[in-house]
Amino acid sequence: MKFYIATDHAGLDLKDYTVELLKDKGHEVVDLGPFCKDRVDYPDYATKVCEAVLKDNSAFGILICGSGIGMSMAANRYSNIRAALCHDAYTASVARGHNDANVLCFGERIIGKGVAESIIDAWIAGSFEGGRHEQRVAKIEAINT
Repeated sequence: MKFYIATDHAGLDLKDYTVELLKDKGHEVVDLGPFCKDRVDYPDYATKVCEAVLKDNSAFGILICGSGIGMSMAANRYSNIRAALCHDAYTASVARGHNDANVLCFGERIIGKGVAESIIDAWIAGSFEGGRHEQRVAKIEAINT
């Protein structure tokens, strides 16, 4: 799998860990920054990942901030981005299986490295189930307010 990943200053340590973890598992990773703990605005980095995922629709995005909330809110402003804020392996599995999520969000101040790894493993193992979920995802995409 290919992943585009970014964070803000509050998620830098977990982003760096996640980049190495994914590479160690044999995945392609494009790190879109930042690369130091200077204060940055999370919407700027959500934009980078979402635009990359929209151009490369076979890839996934990962967005990390302190809580994951701001990143998921910013990412979900994009049509055809379904960003899921996940706190455990179950939420990651359901996000992929039921919601066809293409951007994974989590918070460095909420989860640790072990939980992050279990979330990532569940995300990688999952796939969209289709069926009854297809019409629901279509309804999400049709919302345009």
